[in-house]
Amino acid sequence: MRLRMDRRQGHLPNDSIKIGAVAHHFGVSVDLLRLYEREGLLLPIKSPRGTRYFTEHDYAWIAMLLRLVREAGMNLAGIRHLLAALPCWRIRNCGFESKKGCPVISDESRPCWSNRATCPVVCAQDCYFCPVYRSAPECENFKALLPPVSRPAPALEVVAH
Repeated sequence: MRLRMDRRQGHLPNDSIKIGAVAHHFGVSVDLLRLYEREGLLLPIKSPRGTRYFTEHDYAWIAMLLRLVREAGMNLAGIRHLLAALPCWRIRNCGFESKKGCPVISDESRPCWSNRATCPVVCAQDCYFCPVYRSAPECENFKALLPPVSRPAPALEVVAH
């Protein structure tokens, strides 16, 4: 998705955050986030000059991707495969009975948003805002693969006698 730069304000709308700041936040390289984009797992917002931006809405998905790789030991092809299994036709209520009738699904091993370029019928909604892409961090298939998040034990009180 490309957005128009507001030159008077000097930033993109929607409180967008540059890719470098997002990479720093997660302790990863910019190249890793670009790799996730090339693999069809992550959709950045792009300025007219091609600078990649994200919003805080992307943080849950980036965190999930990192956990799937680090904690569940998944590779990117495995993540793509699970994303391709999302019932996008149900999430979007587009009227297709299944993915078999959908023109976006030309490659059933990739999520619908990464197939958009090959689609003969262009969706009216940008994939960045699509409920299918936005629901990916909440996918139960992913949550089942991850160990539960451990919470720190409560601190013990030491009472001096």
